[in-house]
Amino acid sequence: MAKPGYKFPMKYIEQIIERYHKLDRVGKSKIIEEAVRITGYNRKYLIAILNSPFISEKAKCGVITGRGRRKVYGWRIKEVIKQVWERSNYPWSVRLKKIIEDWILWIKEEYDLDDQVIQSILNISPASIDRMLKQDRIAIKKRIYGRTKPSSLIKREIPISTHFDNNIGAGHIEIDLVAHCGQSAMGEFFYTLNAVDIYSGWDESVCLANKGEDTVKTALADIMRYLPFKVVSIDSDNGSEFINWQLYKYCKLEGINFTRSRPYKKDDNAHIEQKNWTNVRKILGWDRYRSEKSLKLINDLYRNELRLFMNLFMPSVKLIKTQRVGSRIKKYYDRPKTPYQRLIERYPGNEKLIEPGRIREKINPFDLINVINDKLNKIYASRSKNIPESINNLREKRLLAEVEKLLKKEVVHG
Repeated sequence: MAKPGYKFPMKYIEQIIERYHKLDRVGKSKIIEEAVRITGYNRKYLIAILNSPFISEKAKCGVITGRGRRKVYGWRIKEVIKQVWERSNYPWSVRLKKIIEDWILWIKEEYDLDDQVIQSILNISPASIDRMLKQDRIAIKKRIYGRTKPSSLIKREIPISTHFDNNIGAGHIEIDLVAHCGQSAMGEFFYTLNAVDIYSGWDESVCLANKGEDTVKTALADIMRYLPFKVVSIDSDNGSEFINWQLYKYCKLEGINFTRSRPYKKDDNAHIEQKNWTNVRKILGWDRYRSEKSLKLINDLYRNELRLFMNLFMPSVKLIKTQRVGSRIKKYYDRPKTPYQRLIERYPGNEKLIEPGRIREKINPFDLINVINDKLNKIYASRSKNIPESINNLREKRLLAEVEKLLKKEVVHG
């Protein structure tokens, strides 16, 4: 039935509506101009009627709402891309495109695909990947919350650095701590010390039992031994775990330039903040860890499979330039490359890169993902179930206890 209120012109509209929805934009425009002359309706009002859901069942037959677009990629291709996206820890579409290109032989073997499907997967663009995974991306979106506190120690001795040149070369690293405290910052819990090379994106992590000065300095020295290049400079935030005499003297002794970001300016440490999300939070989540078993399991994952997966198989992009177009900022990125690929291109004769190259040739990334998931299941099982109460809750309980005590005295003594 027609929507109540539509009178004489509705019969005419029902006659043209099926033809209207089958035409292209130029054809639709001609029909609308003709209908405006016949019915006397305003053009915009007429368009609304032609696209209204309140039309007769007869007029609905054969109607295609909107211009429509032929689907190029079927459910099988979408399912494969979604699984690769999930198993590679939800990378950006441009990075995922590079992953697909690099892993295509393993993808073909893992999912038993024919050549036609493989060719379709290789032809898919980052924009199509974005449209394909839009709803899935919304479902897993989360926010990051930090728990480290700023410090005012020896700040005058450590200069401020707001940014680095992306192409300056390897050896300039940013560091940060990620707290594994769950929903409460009370009591004891573990931290992850994360370090990333600004040029290549090479990332190393280690789990710490606390954020004491000596613990952080020792862990940082351990990380530097695993890096395939010499550290030239270190940049951190203003937390007391970094801004202290112990780490400052260590950097002086090793000939490392030590800088810090501006207080409350996370953009100054954009590289490490991004890695805190992709390499720590997305993997370990926001659970609380404080047992000796958890510490060993997390460090075993960091030191072995995870560092290989992130540095040898996971590509990233680098911002080349930004350009203002009217009121918008347009960003240009280079081609996605793994940290290993960036280093081997810049330093082809580096002996420290020979062993990672041999490992990359021998390892199937999907086997690596399976091992990582198995270890993560053990880590999740070891998380702390008991969450300490906040200070506010403890204060409220004390006040209630005091009030109850006073009421008892009032009852007894009058």
